[in-house]
Amino acid sequence: MAPSPAPRPDPGQPAPDDAGLRALARTPAQAFRHGMVQALPFLIVIVPFAVLFGVVALEAGMDLAQTMGFSVLVLAGASQFTAVQLMTDNAPIFIVILSGLAVNLRMAMYSASLVPWLRDAPAAQKGWLAYLLIDQSYALAIQHYERHPRLSVRQRMAYFFGTAMALSIPWMAATWAGATLGRAIPDDIALDFAMPITFLAMIAPMLRTAAHLVACFVAISAALLFAGLPSGLGLMIAAPLGMAAGALVETWTERRKGQMS
Repeated sequence: MAPSPAPRPDPGQPAPDDAGLRALARTPAQAFRHGMVQALPFLIVIVPFAVLFGVVALEAGMDLAQTMGFSVLVLAGASQFTAVQLMTDNAPIFIVILSGLAVNLRMAMYSASLVPWLRDAPAAQKGWLAYLLIDQSYALAIQHYERHPRLSVRQRMAYFFGTAMALSIPWMAATWAGATLGRAIPDDIALDFAMPITFLAMIAPMLRTAAHLVACFVAISAALLFAGLPSGLGLMIAAPLGMAAGALVETWTERRKGQMS
């Protein structure tokens, strides 16, 4: 699918509305705080998800340092669960690494769509962005950038870091809580509800075009079709199939628009 629209102001763009004017008037510090506030609702699912990871890692035989190392260094919940499960099953280390990379393949897509908006950011900030990039911070940031395309790069980066800080630190703290207090959590508390809910909350508002819907449908269908493949290989197949289908639909749509204009 095509990347997000050009981030620099376009004379053809409509004048910003009241919300756009407020966004443009924010200093980077205010944009940071705004990002933090907008990320807070995601804690409803982030915290139990992280607690669940701490519990699962503890039951898998990992100690506190190893569990926290996962959440601090990897900072990617789905791939953390995948890696722990495979290690519990005594899978070869290359399968563990390959599966973790497959689960996190979406991060490459996220990064590509952020390039038009953040290409002029300092290299050091891009490095921190790569470390802090998670599903929720990406979803909030890309929607914010598309809603307010006239923001400066400093405002965009500040907003992203605000969302990332509001989510990453509680993730680490909740992982610690799960790893240290997990045995006291009753078995009938279903913490694993957090993962599907958080993805639904992020993805649903972003399915705005036919290309998005086709990419989603093809990826889901392929993931279900190849669910029986070992070690996350089905996801490695489903993700590029979804991207290719979305790209084809968007290319076809753009050609039709060109022919009609």
